[in-house]
Amino acid sequence: MSAATIETIRIQTSDGLHVACDVLGRSGSRCPVIFLHGGGQTRHSWGSTASQVAVNGHPCWSVDLRGHGESDWAADGDYSTEAMVEDLGAILTQIGRPPVLVGASMGGLVGLMSEGKLRPGGLWGLVLVDVATQLEAEGVERIVSFMSGAPDGFETLEEAADAIASYRDRKRPPSREGLRKNLRQGHDGRWYWHWDPAFLSDKSRSGRRDPVALGDSARGLRVPTLLVRGRMSDMVSPESAEVFLQQCPHAEFRDIAGAGHMVVGDRNDVFAGAVLDFLDRLETGSAISE
Repeated sequence: MSAATIETIRIQTSDGLHVACDVLGRSGSRCPVIFLHGGGQTRHSWGSTASQVAVNGHPCWSVDLRGHGESDWAADGDYSTEAMVEDLGAILTQIGRPPVLVGASMGGLVGLMSEGKLRPGGLWGLVLVDVATQLEAEGVERIVSFMSGAPDGFETLEEAADAIASYRDRKRPPSREGLRKNLRQGHDGRWYWHWDPAFLSDKSRSGRRDPVALGDSARGLRVPTLLVRGRMSDMVSPESAEVFLQQCPHAEFRDIAGAGHMVVGDRNDVFAGAVLDFLDRLETGSAISE
């Protein structure tokens, strides 16, 4: 198969912000797929997965959530899930027909809250990537500590790569090109994470950990849903996955060996296959909905 074409566009949200979005394979005839990254990441974290899905005929929309990557920062510091759901509404209008949403961590919570509670009927299917209605506090604090651990940035890309490798407990990748897309270089020449530091404020964080609202959203889901967990995840335990499956009984579950919280980066081959299988079955009517 030939590589999918990529066009970068900017979409204006209801409160005037602009979010950046890569559109891959716009002419594809199969169901569209929207990818939402996790907190502190950018649309580029989906790279290979989005390409594989697009070359299989699905138009793909890979988005920088507000305050991340090339999307605008919120002047009022509002990075609540509710604000991101509103942004998602503008993106869905742009797409023009209900897509399948694939969301990692924070991006998954946006899809869950949107379809399960705030904007039901906007999606055709939902894939939650290592996120559930109850998250392990130790894992959450570990990632928050990592994200807030370099307020003065990094002198070199190699220094940033070492920090990421230490967090993920994996070897540093030989190429820095992917990392360059997830950092921004300041006027001082140092490299900073490509997101607004206000994203980590108590105001922004609180709503993303409300198990009552998230549980209500899970119980409200009516579309085919797939929960993908990294088997080594410290964010989603087997017990919290089971809680979600009780709240959303029609959801399917994949536990991917050799992957932690960063499922896509750890085992993209298996993950992309699971997503494509889910999409195939959704289109043939064999994916389960309530």
